[in-house]
Amino acid sequence: MTASQVIGARIRAARATAGLTQEQLAELSGTSTRTVRDIEKGTGSASLRVVARVAEVLGLELVAAG
Repeated sequence: MTASQVIGARIRAARATAGLTQEQLAELSGTSTRTVRDIEKGTGSASLRVVARVAEVLGLELVAAG
């Protein structure tokens, strides 16, 4: 699994736990439903800023590891 897919899976799980639809998460994070869908699938080209905002809405924090 790629890093993008791992992040997407964690965002999807957090969204489900929060009881939110992709549409609701998109609205709360100020992005499109398509962008949320692409982030969750680990595809697309969402900026780090957008991914961080989506994660923040869910109470998640992105941390760089290396």
